[in-house]
Amino acid sequence: MDPARLRRLLTGVRRGRVSTREALEAIAHLPFESIGSATVDHHRGIRQALPEVIYCEGKSRAQCLAIARAIFAKSGRLLATRTSGEQARALCEEFGASATWNEPARTVAVKRATRAARRNGGRPRAAARRSGKGAVGRKPGRVLVVSAGTSDLPVAEEAAVTLEFMGVPVGRVYDAGVAGIHRILRHVPALRKASAVVVVAGMEGALASVVGGITGSPVIAVPTSVGYGASFGGLAALLAMLNSCAAGVTVVNIDNGFGAGYAAGVIALRSRSGSPA
Repeated sequence: MDPARLRRLLTGVRRGRVSTREALEAIAHLPFESIGSATVDHHRGIRQALPEVIYCEGKSRAQCLAIARAIFAKSGRLLATRTSGEQARALCEEFGASATWNEPARTVAVKRATRAARRNGGRPRAAARRSGKGAVGRKPGRVLVVSAGTSDLPVAEEAAVTLEFMGVPVGRVYDAGVAGIHRILRHVPALRKASAVVVVAGMEGALASVVGGITGSPVIAVPTSVGYGASFGGLAALLAMLNSCAAGVTVVNIDNGFGAGYAAGVIALRSRSGSPA
């Protein structure tokens, strides 16, 4: 359940298209539903920018499917992260053409096609992104996702997919680390125009400070576990980003592309599109 669906339900009751009994059945599982091994939070889409997101790692195929069915039944969309190949294939088989599997990001996004999309030959995704609105009815701002190296791409793509699922316009700048700093400098205008920037980097994690010194936009830094022994599985990058001297840099956990994407998406949804930093 999300604000738009709840609003349509209440409007239907007011106009006599939906009976009181039907409305009560529709909201019977608010705010949560117990489905055996999980308790699904159907109220989250009303409180926050997304319905509950499924973190698939550590869950069985059957558990992922059960949770996905419950979320989709009430919200009409769902996002699953950290999916294995088996889990992703099962979700795609369950939801068919409504599901989009991003293999590098290890995500599966499912969206029920709108009436307009069905009339448009079943091409809902681009239109849905363009029609996203911010908290005050304006188009959301644009977020730039920047990765230091190609090895950081899975985490960067997880952030990008999360933003797209939120209806936020996304730009991608990949393989632009500090070992060839000219690669990021050519994107300075885009960095300064973005409502927020997600910076994904392993090794020494210096790219977050570089970007933070270039733009006045909020920078969400994501340390990754990419690197040799002394990187300690991303701890070196995490500590470097936490100690950044650039103002406006905030840091999420190691490899947490979803958390960074969500935070940047909330900023963008509350921003005016195209406002310079």
